[in-house]
Amino acid sequence: HQKPPEELDEGNYFFRLSRYQDQLRQLIISDEVKILPGFRKQEVLSFIDRGIQDVSFSRPKEKLNWGIPVPGDESQVIYVWADALTNYLSGVDFAEAGVTFQRWWPPDVQIVGKDIWRFHALYWPAMLLSAHLPLPKVLFVHGFVTVGGEKISKSLGNGIDPIAIMQKFSVDADAVRYFFLREMSPVEDGDYTDEKFITRYNGDLANGIGNFLARVNQLGVLGRGTIALNTNTFQDAIVAAYNDYAKAMQEFRFNEALVFASQLVKIGDGYINEQKPWELLKSGTDEAHEKFNQHISSLTLLLGNIAQLLTPFMPATAEKILIAIGLAGQVPDAWQGKTVTFQSLSPLFPRK
Repeated sequence: HQKPPEELDEGNYFFRLSRYQDQLRQLIISDEVKILPGFRKQEVLSFIDRGIQDVSFSRPKEKLNWGIPVPGDESQVIYVWADALTNYLSGVDFAEAGVTFQRWWPPDVQIVGKDIWRFHALYWPAMLLSAHLPLPKVLFVHGFVTVGGEKISKSLGNGIDPIAIMQKFSVDADAVRYFFLREMSPVEDGDYTDEKFITRYNGDLANGIGNFLARVNQLGVLGRGTIALNTNTFQDAIVAAYNDYAKAMQEFRFNEALVFASQLVKIGDGYINEQKPWELLKSGTDEAHEKFNQHISSLTLLLGNIAQLLTPFMPATAEKILIAIGLAGQVPDAWQGKTVTFQSLSPLFPRK
């Protein structure tokens, strides 16, 4: 910080990281240790290919009067990152080597910020190899959140308080969670502003999911209020959405997973606009009413599946949708043939 560098000369113990260079490279190339996203994997491999240097794993106690003493040499303490990484093991009772450790180690995935991938992609696997312990299966590296294009910092005092957002805009936790998971790619930096939040809220939630629920519910009430779910026009679209959604979730592309739910909303809205089910009720015939019921059956089952896709992201919202269409507490396989009743609803997401 505006000061000339100071040359230091001190004795440290080193971890021979270089010994594991070839082994680490092969583990990462083969995806035995899978690093996501792919561009982070290439970043790690490029770093390895430049040659891994041994790393200092201790500091003189005279310069750092706290820390874990180096076994056999109390004049040195363990480097903080070597200490910190081992907490992953102590957290699952490694010292006891009992049921807890057997159950939870190795982890299916470790999630880290982009600023500390080196410690988790190189140092930590090498430490585990040295100790003859299993390695984490996946390392997922995420981006940062900025505010108005600026990095979050204590000095600027620009941290984001989700509770404050909820209170400021009179929204629930689901709406805030949806914004961050839909607006931002997990693998890149994402930016928050109040304007972006309101735009996303009104566009996707008030005018999207909330409006679609209201339209289907109004049609259900407009009919005779009770519908037998015997028809599903959207089955192919639903299956395709589930397949794309599952792949996106497996690859931590949460923002894209939510797109597939939104696409089903658009399909449903487009169907209502095109078919105009309410026109069928004007004739008053049983045949027309049966056709109307088939439309509402398809739309209701579509809504139920949209709720299923939203559940990991917006559990309270998904439950409200399922309650509104009479499918709460039912597994999707039990929906077909069920009779549901529609009643007037308050807006799920009032516009802001």
